Amino acid sequence: MTMRNRPVSPHLQVYRPQITSILSITHRITGVALCGGAVLLTYWLMSATYGAESYANAQAILGSWFGRLVLFGVVFSLWFHLANGIRHLVWDTGRGLEMEQLRLSGLAVVAVSVVLTLVTFFAAYSVGG
Repeated sequence: MTMRNRPVSPHLQVYRPQITSILSITHRITGVALCGGAVLLTYWLMSATYGAESYANAQAILGSWFGRLVLFGVVFSLWFHLANGIRHLVWDTGRGLEMEQLRLSGLAVVAVSVVLTLVTFFAAYSVGG
């Protein structure tokens, strides 16, 4: 058997991360985070059905600094996943596929996600404290 010098497939050590690849990976991660958010929502709703003490415990957990940080991540995941999903729907029409448009739409997705997350949190905490 002789060893041949065959080229190997490109991998992460060869490619430089691009905004499209980073956003694709982030889209998948936020999808998983949304599953966790659904579990948290279910926990919160179920705690209300078990009575005032159970609901107060859930409110204490979700209202703690760590709970708010997790909720912030879930809300960001929701907005990011939605904005990036709309971006993918536009791509399905054959538009926005040029490199500069890909970069600009990716930056827009991140900006929209951050702004909507902050608006959601400011609105929620200005009303509910």
